[in-house]
Amino acid sequence: MPEGTTEDVRRQNLGAVLGILYRGGPASRSTLSRLTGRNRSTIASLVTDLVDLGLVVEREPGSLGQVGRPSPVVALRPEVTAIAVNPEIDALTIGLIGLDGAVRRVVRHEYDRIPTAAEALGITSTVLAGMRAELEEMLVLGIGVAVPGQVRTSDGVIRNAPHLDWHDEPFGEPLAEATGRPVQVANDAALGALAEHEFGAGRGCNHLIYLNGGASGIGGGVITGGTLMGGSSGYAGELGHVRVSSADVTDSAGIRGTLEAEVTRAELMDALGLRRADPAEFEAALLANRSEAVAAIVERQLRHLGTALAAAVNLFNPQVVALGGFLAALQAYDPEGLAREVERSVLVPSLEGVRITPAELGRDLLMIGAAGQAFAPVLADPSSAARS
Repeated sequence: MPEGTTEDVRRQNLGAVLGILYRGGPASRSTLSRLTGRNRSTIASLVTDLVDLGLVVEREPGSLGQVGRPSPVVALRPEVTAIAVNPEIDALTIGLIGLDGAVRRVVRHEYDRIPTAAEALGITSTVLAGMRAELEEMLVLGIGVAVPGQVRTSDGVIRNAPHLDWHDEPFGEPLAEATGRPVQVANDAALGALAEHEFGAGRGCNHLIYLNGGASGIGGGVITGGTLMGGSSGYAGELGHVRVSSADVTDSAGIRGTLEAEVTRAELMDALGLRRADPAEFEAALLANRSEAVAAIVERQLRHLGTALAAAVNLFNPQVVALGGFLAALQAYDPEGLAREVERSVLVPSLEGVRITPAELGRDLLMIGAAGQAFAPVLADPSSAARS
């Protein structure tokens, strides 16, 4: 039962109802009553408040012929959205994502050189200005930014994004000032882990490892006991910097023989003769190429990926290991090969029941994850939507 003042209890109850709709989709009032343990009159009042806040709508149930009066169906209002931003070394991606999980629009702005943080802020502001008419028709709750690097989430300062060459760069506050919207900034792989846990391959599981393979490198996020592992400063999960070999090749941090150093999208792009490719184009090109040269690179990269995954399984004992970005394409190229490499280095009991799978949310994963952090304040306190 919620505790605190009447206002606190009301806020918690509103958040509980909104959270059920966010994670589970439309539900009848009677279902909401059953899931929250609140009586029907309380649920009716809570739903009325959420309707007044512009967060949900009610509609008559679609099924006919039921005995008794059917309960109205409550659904998230389609116009409730958040903006997602993901800067990478080859492109800046901006999405408009619904609270109902719908990906309404994605804009990919490619560039020939890596922009500075200030330039990325300028590009973001320009793209959003071009979407002004569309955004004015929405209830935009905020902006979520997924960054391939270490982020101080308290104020949105990017402490260390080596591939972008951004160090101690303020990002959240300047973007909020430029757009007039609340901004949340976090590590991309951590957000990917949360998204897969709530909506993808880890749905219903309390223990998940997510590894993201992007143009800039490899990041990781760990969900344990249903909670994202942050560590003392929020930087936990950097599985890309785990050593997998004794080779002299270094990663973005200058560490030798790491997973990020040995397993790279750039090497595969060169072997495939690609200069640019979005994730879907890259995967299609890789799976279509079974040449000896490409197969040899994939085999070597899978060996190192398997070593890192075995170490992660031994450490965290997950139920699911979800692979995103180009790592999912590597697994799809030779899933049995990856399984064999993991088995070489893992403790047998730790691997029992573990599912290693591509991330279910695919190319939309980081957009959904970034939007999720923008939704978080309203999910915790739905009344804050009145200030959006």
